[in-house]
Amino acid sequence: MSLSSFVLGERLRQVVDAANERLDHMSARRYLLRHDLRKTAGARGRSGGGLGLRVADGWTGVDRDPATLSGGESFITSLALALGLADVVTAEAGGAEIGTLFVDEGFGTLDEDTLDGVLDILDGLRDGGRAVGIISHVAELRSRVPAQLRVSKTRTGSTLSAVGVG
Repeated sequence: MSLSSFVLGERLRQVVDAANERLDHMSARRYLLRHDLRKTAGARGRSGGGLGLRVADGWTGVDRDPATLSGGESFITSLALALGLADVVTAEAGGAEIGTLFVDEGFGTLDEDTLDGVLDILDGLRDGGRAVGIISHVAELRSRVPAQLRVSKTRTGSTLSAVGVG
């Protein structure tokens, strides 16, 4: 393994550790990510060089390829990785936080329990002082998100209205 692959692998391990704190909650303790150190051939025959991921499934006890996750499972895993990366970057930057997060779609792929878990995590970010924007067409979110900007489109153009904004 080259030095650069080793360094990237170590950073990936840090991101995975941070991501798992949230993925554990969002998946109701079902999934955890594992940093895969094995050299596996990629889709184009390239070596993974220790930069692979596996998903530990607590229900089956089997490690899975991330490609086998459903749409909703992929969404929460991707969100957990993005938040984990933000945590690692924040720690590296001496605590300078990434203060705003926008999540665009993906909510329509979640069942009710998983949606609750995701919104718990996003509420925690908001309670911690971060601004969290959700871009979605999922009707259930209207009752769960207190402050909203709604875009309505018509033949003459779009209008913007604020709902629940104090």
